[in-house]
Amino acid sequence: MAMGWMQGFPPPPDRLITQPDANYFSFPKLRWSVCHLREFLPTEEISRGLGAPVPLTYPAPAEFADLRQQIDALTFLPLNGNEEMTWEASLHANYTDGLLILHRGEVVYERYFGCLEEDGKHAIMSMTKSITGLLAEILVAEGVLDDALLVRDVIPEIGDSAFASATVRQVMDMTTGVQYSEDYSDPNADIWLYSAAASPLPKPEGYQGPNGYWEYLQQVAPEGNHGDAFHYKTVNSDMLGWIISRTTGTSVTDLASERLWSRMGTEQDAYQTVDGYGVPFAGGGVTAGLRDLGRLGQLMLDEGEINGERLFPAEVVQRIAAGGDQSRFGGFPTIPDGSYTSQWWVFHNNHGAFAARGVHGQTIYVDPTAEMVLVRLASFPRAQNGFIDPTSLPAYQAVAEFLLTR
Repeated sequence: MAMGWMQGFPPPPDRLITQPDANYFSFPKLRWSVCHLREFLPTEEISRGLGAPVPLTYPAPAEFADLRQQIDALTFLPLNGNEEMTWEASLHANYTDGLLILHRGEVVYERYFGCLEEDGKHAIMSMTKSITGLLAEILVAEGVLDDALLVRDVIPEIGDSAFASATVRQVMDMTTGVQYSEDYSDPNADIWLYSAAASPLPKPEGYQGPNGYWEYLQQVAPEGNHGDAFHYKTVNSDMLGWIISRTTGTSVTDLASERLWSRMGTEQDAYQTVDGYGVPFAGGGVTAGLRDLGRLGQLMLDEGEINGERLFPAEVVQRIAAGGDQSRFGGFPTIPDGSYTSQWWVFHNNHGAFAARGVHGQTIYVDPTAEMVLVRLASFPRAQNGFIDPTSLPAYQAVAEFLLTR
């Protein structure tokens, strides 16, 4: 680690990062803490079970090394740029911590940087939403969850919250009309009030706000009309997590273990942060290994099948990959033709790509045309993917085009 965070035992005071430090998850400390979240917050395990992992397949060493050299040398033009960039340069520009590419189910590229090592795990931020959305879509496809129901039909205690009159599908697709601002640069944004409610630490003296994710959701006010437009608001994901838990009688962590992690041949348990009541953060709390996220991406590419076993109906992925209503999607200049459905981003490009995405540069990018799954974990300084997309999305396309010739 170039900056020396938490190096040595004990680390020197100027290199120490602790929970009372309000900036433990801000840059540059982020470069270390993104791999060590469970040292700051309580978590619940997403168990991989007791079976042996199913190894990923790799080309012969000489071919693997040659593929890395070829991919590193690929060039592309950044969005709105006028000077080409190499793939290798983009990894460093984007503060990449880990990069894995699978082509036709075979690992053709794998690298680790920063705090992440081969046996390590990394916070995936809002890619967690896509796991939550995938679980919900599985329940819908299997007839366990009716996405036409109103939230109050599933969660009566939601009371007079703006969520009460939204449908489950509107929550899944984030087309609810709820008041919630998620501008990380604004110290008065609702995201910070939400974080205060969700904190598992003792509330400060005089605190009178909601306690926990679900209590916060019960007091969300309306803003606009349900169904009118897509608005990216994390509270939808935690509302969906509550719906899933009520429908199945289990937490999203246990369900993710039961339906995904214990059946994908994963190498490592994942974990998910929880609030003071033990409710998992369904909108951004998962930490996982790079290869296991590759397995999840491959499961999506192969429409619910992995290692010769079907984990869920193909229609789940088909529904997600088809995307949402593009006319309701806006405000994302780097994804001008995109849509959002079931907590997944759909690009509607000529490769039919779709992705799980999280702040600071996390992604599982699935390209069905190129038969490619790309996982990138990163610790980019700014918490908005709009700043990293210009040197990421064209890079993914360049690799996809290269793999089409393989």
